[in-house]
Amino acid sequence: MRASPLRGAAVSGRRAWAELLRLPALFTVPGDALSGAVAAGGRPNPRTLLAIGSSLCLYEAGMALNDWADRAEDAVERPHRPLPSGRIRPSSAFTAACVLTAAGLGLAARAGRPALAVAAPLAATVWAYDLALKHTPAGPVAMAAARGLDHLLGAATTGRPQQALPSAALLGTHTLAVTTVSRRETQGGTSLPPLAALAATATLTGLVARGARGTRRAGSTGAGKRTATATGTGMGTATGTGTGIATRAGTAIAAGRRTLAPDRPGLTLDMALRTALAIAYAATAGRRYTHAVLNPSPPLTQRAVGGGVRATIPLQAALAARAGSALTAVAIAALAPLGRKYAKKVSVT
Repeated sequence: MRASPLRGAAVSGRRAWAELLRLPALFTVPGDALSGAVAAGGRPNPRTLLAIGSSLCLYEAGMALNDWADRAEDAVERPHRPLPSGRIRPSSAFTAACVLTAAGLGLAARAGRPALAVAAPLAATVWAYDLALKHTPAGPVAMAAARGLDHLLGAATTGRPQQALPSAALLGTHTLAVTTVSRRETQGGTSLPPLAALAATATLTGLVARGARGTRRAGSTGAGKRTATATGTGMGTATGTGTGIATRAGTAIAAGRRTLAPDRPGLTLDMALRTALAIAYAATAGRRYTHAVLNPSPPLTQRAVGGGVRATIPLQAALAARAGSALTAVAIAALAPLGRKYAKKVSVT
């Protein structure tokens, strides 16, 4: 039987919206809030799920608004995109951006005032980037700020977003590098942006693999006994040839010799997971960047941007592992193969 024209039009319309919203890139979003929550010293909770929903809406609002703002430029450089090709009307894209922004702010409000206090400047940054800053020197910085704020949105659901500032800076640096490369993706012609992105990737890989000082072990697989309050000032107990009780503030009262040997397997596993994720991040982004450095043509530059976008997931997972939450890290990393699968059908750039 032949497919009806109406059904064919519906399939074509869904694909056009999938291209406009770059749906495979959505898999890079949940890890922002999840890694932010654990970086702030907490654990993902129902408010974190609301923050993820808010992030997804604001991210897609930015995608729709981006194509609406660039419709004249895309008519020349990317005539196959949904708006210049006529598959989606510009007014529909703009309306979608408005609706998605409102939905994102609404979900953030449900997550609590701290989350809304982060989501509001995040939404403002998204709109400012698409409408005014994208083609200025401040464009990559604005995009990096948006990704960092998205990370802090998840941190706000635990009540201690300031603790996630260092990891937000690392995630923002990665985004800054990717966005800088993307500014040349339709022209190519220079190796400097991908070379700088490659250097940034190497630096971030080393920082993430090395771990953070005072890493919280709430999600650790360690065998040793340890209890801690969420603020990291709780009491830690250790067993050995003697007994001892030490506060994490650095004071200790010991009777006899103390050792943390039973906790070493957990430390080794945490370190192995963090290192593996850092290597996965470096490989995902670095390979494409290297190709663009050697041949900065538009196709290879676009692939470098796609590699950088996909590398966001292992970086988020590595940041979660760096914060001591192995389960959250594994959950984030599981999004990577899904993103790769759907990226073969719809481009993320």
